[in-house]
Amino acid sequence: MIPIFDDLERARAGLLRRSLLDDDGTTSAAVAAIIAEVRRDGDAALRQLTARFDQVELTHLEVPPQRWAEAAAAIPADLRAALELAVQEIRTFHQRQARNSWVDFGVEGARGQLVLPLERVGIYAPGGAAPLPSSLIHAAVPAQVAGVPEIIVCSPPQRGTSEPAEVVMAAAHIVGVSRLFAVGGAQAIAAMAYGTESVPRVDKIAGPGNRFVIQAKRLVFGAVDIESLPGPTETLVIADPAANPRLAAADLLAQAEHVEASAILITTSRDLAKAVQVEIGRQLEALPEPNARAAAEAVSQRGGIVLVPDLETAMELANEYGPEHLCLLVADPWPYVGKVRNAGGIFLGEESFEVLGDYVAGPSHIMPTEGTARFASPVNVDDFRKVISLVGLNRAGLERIGPAARRIAEAEGLFAHAAAVRARFEE
Repeated sequence: MIPIFDDLERARAGLLRRSLLDDDGTTSAAVAAIIAEVRRDGDAALRQLTARFDQVELTHLEVPPQRWAEAAAAIPADLRAALELAVQEIRTFHQRQARNSWVDFGVEGARGQLVLPLERVGIYAPGGAAPLPSSLIHAAVPAQVAGVPEIIVCSPPQRGTSEPAEVVMAAAHIVGVSRLFAVGGAQAIAAMAYGTESVPRVDKIAGPGNRFVIQAKRLVFGAVDIESLPGPTETLVIADPAANPRLAAADLLAQAEHVEASAILITTSRDLAKAVQVEIGRQLEALPEPNARAAAEAVSQRGGIVLVPDLETAMELANEYGPEHLCLLVADPWPYVGKVRNAGGIFLGEESFEVLGDYVAGPSHIMPTEGTARFASPVNVDDFRKVISLVGLNRAGLERIGPAARRIAEAEGLFAHAAAVRARFEE
């Protein structure tokens, strides 16, 4: 049963407090060992680790494009149409984000920036507890819009097939990525970060995953860029007394069925809280296994309903928590948008619920978790581009700003810097 919290301080200290830190170090140590093994043994390590963790004996790490096409033809027509619609909506949304290169020419010369796509990006598409073609789409499409010429995907092989899930292969075909590898877990992150005989080294890795995948991304950062550390999903719903308890419960369970998910409701109404509590129990009975078990564990261990005196307090708690998904199930949600400081995505009203964002609304569903919404953003086009600064000053520009550069260099004790400036004036 999902607990109800009357005490705000208790809720703050327990339910609304979490951390990405690996408290006992076991996850970090295990992942570090996996990364070292992949760096040392390359493809052989990937095969051994896949056999150990996935119980799959791989003969070929890479899945040929012909298999993607066959998978796309084999899935039901309505599913393929849904995936195609998702690609279209996500592409349209992200095309509005693109920044351009610019150069400002003036009497002192030119200054500007080049905005260039990364050359090779790696996408991690989870496939353990549940294959997620949507994660492939939500990472790869923004990278395509950014102009990345080579996009590779790693996704765990399914037992009995030695290939990623059929729907993941279909998504790879529909999106049009460059290469697909049947490798999952921390070993996939290591392979993309450092390269093996088969898996090329990438410039950046994007995509969600379990705690081992996220810890691997943390450890390889610096050798390769990462878009964020998107861990287990979380949703925070703010509801007023007029909210529909059935819909509120459905929205909470929609995220709770993910492994290690968090689901929180904040409301001003005790009656609504009790009604949602009852609805969650009823709806759990209708879920199949293992979804029901995962959701029940999530709402009882990492979920809760918090009672607050007013919606202003609810917004304060939401900003403290910094949820991945902030759902406003209130009669008039728009006035509260300006009060949001920390959230991965905001979902306004009962007709604009978070599940739409998971699939077809447009923004990438790879959003900051674990409170990183304080400083991080959802995956977007800028994640797959870099900026190169341009400086093309003439003599007039040099004479105006050169003396200041020399003086600052002298203050820093960097006398060769200062001498480089003086040399221009001595000439």
